[in-house]
Amino acid sequence: MERVPVLKIGDILLVSIQIDMEDQVALQLQEDLADRIVATGCHGVIIDISALDIVDSFVGRTLATIASVSRVLDAETVVVGMRPAVAITLVELGLSLPGIRTALNVELGIELLARSRQDELTELDFDEDEPDAAAVSTS
Repeated sequence: MERVPVLKIGDILLVSIQIDMEDQVALQLQEDLADRIVATGCHGVIIDISALDIVDSFVGRTLATIASVSRVLDAETVVVGMRPAVAITLVELGLSLPGIRTALNVELGIELLARSRQDELTELDFDEDEPDAAAVSTS
């Protein structure tokens, strides 16, 4: 069985799907990606599907599951390179791909993850600066 390579680029894991996504390949990718997120501590996942001509309902659901698992492991998923025919098929199948953000290409996907991560870090800094509600007295 073929495997989809998972490459680490900084704080991002890049998955470029260049083979037909048969059910077993999709399931193996889901497992491999979860393992790599834990092993590397990366906070972003980019899945490049620009080489895919078609996506069936199983692969669509698997992408959604990958995004959900990634989120639980503190990594955001961005799918890039979606062809118009693939987008139309996903909509026709009723697959909204919850938890997945999209970008036109890898470069824009990296920018999206960087902005999102910066927003999260800024929010954490802001939360730390606010006084604890329990410590504030009302005299």
